Amino acid sequence: MDYKTLKSVIEGLLFLAGEDGLSTRQIGEITEQKPDLIGRVLGDMRSEFASAGRGLQVVQIAGNYKLATLPEHAPYFERLAYSPSRATLSQAALETLAIVAYRQPITRVEIEEIRGVKAERAIHTLVNKDLIMEVGRSEAVGRPILYGTTKAFLDSFGLASLNQLPEPAGGDSDSLEEETQLLFDKLDTRQMTLDEVGPGTDD
Repeated sequence: MDYKTLKSVIEGLLFLAGEDGLSTRQIGEITEQKPDLIGRVLGDMRSEFASAGRGLQVVQIAGNYKLATLPEHAPYFERLAYSPSRATLSQAALETLAIVAYRQPITRVEIEEIRGVKAERAIHTLVNKDLIMEVGRSEAVGRPILYGTTKAFLDSFGLASLNQLPEPAGGDSDSLEEETQLLFDKLDTRQMTLDEVGPGTDD
């Protein structure tokens, strides 16, 4: 594999790894290259991203490398997260929320295995909306982040505790479609109640 191709492959790997990132050893094993070469490539990528004025940067946190946005762009990301057009949950976000609610604590990879598609963007949206949060680290390789629901989640769905989550038929949690629909119905009912109460009341 030539140097340019290796650099391109590593960028793709970091994108797929998301917030968990990858170590030089892991990247070396995947690409069948020596860790010291991987280290040089990552160093070049960091310099090139910075000199080109890219919107992403390669950062190293706790020994792992990952792609990250620039801190100075944070105000724009906040506008995206809290803009009126994103006030409601997308189908992807609602499915992800249902998985976390019914199967927490759970990692991003486990969520993606259930949904069959990438979940990083949906997770980011739910974290920004304070519906889910990091609750610890898994004992699996790489110690990935575990996610769980927040108090704001309970408040948003009118639940006193997670024990009040609507139960799927038969009492199991094997159907993502059913879990998502139950959560959607709960949210819809909650919204109807709030609309009936109306603004400016103490009820």
